[in-house]
Amino acid sequence: MFCPKCGKADQSSETYCRQCGIFLPDFSKPAKVGATPEDHVKANTVLSLMTIITSFTLAILLFGTRPGTHPLIYVTAGLLIGMGCWHIQTFWRTLLLKKHLNRAKPPQEMALGGGNAEDKMLETPNFENMVSASVTDNTTRHLSETKIKSS
Repeated sequence: MFCPKCGKADQSSETYCRQCGIFLPDFSKPAKVGATPEDHVKANTVLSLMTIITSFTLAILLFGTRPGTHPLIYVTAGLLIGMGCWHIQTFWRTLLLKKHLNRAKPPQEMALGGGNAEDKMLETPNFENMVSASVTDNTTRHLSETKIKSS
């Protein structure tokens, strides 16, 4: 592999260039795709609902204990109710964010340029003013023409 910045040969991918220090990624590997905002909103919705159900269920179970229990049990049940209420407002805000994200998306037909199949095709490429892809094209092109003198 050649360094795209300085043209140094015999480089390993996923390392740094030994001459100029630029990172050399492995272009044969597919790029990592991160989670979309919609995925985050969906996960947040599910987790908020699970927390609400668990908090209120545990609070009801703690309040249902026999009389004469330690007051710390009732304090814990009150904290669980407070946590459930907090996650109710989090769940509500997540639903509002989900609505906002759905409104911000353009319809699929408008994004692709209409319903006609000819509108969706790419233009024919123009290679007349093409620039070489890397420094190595310019540095290795004339190697066969020049002879290396040995001392």
